Amino acid sequence: MGTVLITGANRGIGLALCRLFKGRGDTVIAVCRNTSPELAALGVEIVDGIDGRSDEAVAQLGRRVADRRLDILVLNAGILGDDGIGKFDPALDLDSVREQFEVNALAPLRVARQLVPALANGAKIALMTSRMGSIADNGSGGSYGYRMSKAALNAMGMSLARDLKSRGIAVAILHPGYVRTDMTGGSGNVDPADAARMLIERIDGLNLENTGTFWHANGEQLPW
Repeated sequence: MGTVLITGANRGIGLALCRLFKGRGDTVIAVCRNTSPELAALGVEIVDGIDGRSDEAVAQLGRRVADRRLDILVLNAGILGDDGIGKFDPALDLDSVREQFEVNALAPLRVARQLVPALANGAKIALMTSRMGSIADNGSGGSYGYRMSKAALNAMGMSLARDLKSRGIAVAILHPGYVRTDMTGGSGNVDPADAARMLIERIDGLNLENTGTFWHANGEQLPW
């Protein structure tokens, strides 16, 4: 049992992870911009009002956990913007691309910068990315903001794995699958609870030998 901090915890995969970690006896710190009745019902510690795009909000989170020692940090919060889905369009919405970079890549880095000092030696970090961030796996094009921001997140994960290895901290770069959530409009093929179960298996199996690995939740190693 340990202390687990999860961002984007109020719904979807984040909520499912909170439920499973809490159910097995871990102390869960659930971080979100706005809480939800489902999250409140879990009885976990909730830190809401945290927008990963804000330096001050993330600093506030850092102050909340300054006297804690975190064993697992799950950087889960993210968005999927409606830009350039399908073939290239010169009218591509660059504001949407920029927002996805801010939320999917810069916000996790901002949170990690703030919280890595609170991680116990030997702790674990899990980044919730997507196989759509794989360059080798891109067979359909489109989704510029999402693909680019997740590729950037993958690069961040590999650098963290290298930089934190001396502290015994391992990093997993995880694709949850096509999960039925609000983000996907409920059109996925995996339930959040099943995705969360597989993700926790990957986190439990994380060590310094496989740190920096880009995994599908089902255990398949994904190409960069």
